[in-house]
Amino acid sequence: MGLELSQHRRLLFISGQVPERSDGSVPEGFEQQCEQSWRNVIEVLAAAGLGVEHLVKVNTFLTDRSQVVPNRAIRRTMLGGHQPALTVVVAETVDSKWLLEIEAIAAE
Repeated sequence: MGLELSQHRRLLFISGQVPERSDGSVPEGFEQQCEQSWRNVIEVLAAAGLGVEHLVKVNTFLTDRSQVVPNRAIRRTMLGGHQPALTVVVAETVDSKWLLEIEAIAAE
């Protein structure tokens, strides 16, 4: 239920990543949006020279409880065996076309 960091040189706080592609388009359906949000998180990590193995905390904001199970499955696929501390909240997003938002903290 917790993740302790005994040593780290850097912390990266990743703002909420929504399911928009670089061209501003939004995929249809929850699964595609979830995968796109994770690709956006991974892109921010890569820009900082980090990978998913550096994630220590992930907060996911879903728009419906029915998304919990597919969210879990996609998150596990995207993170492989890595298990950061996780929180999932059902909330309304700023733009109704977004079905989720993911924010994260990474440490090196």
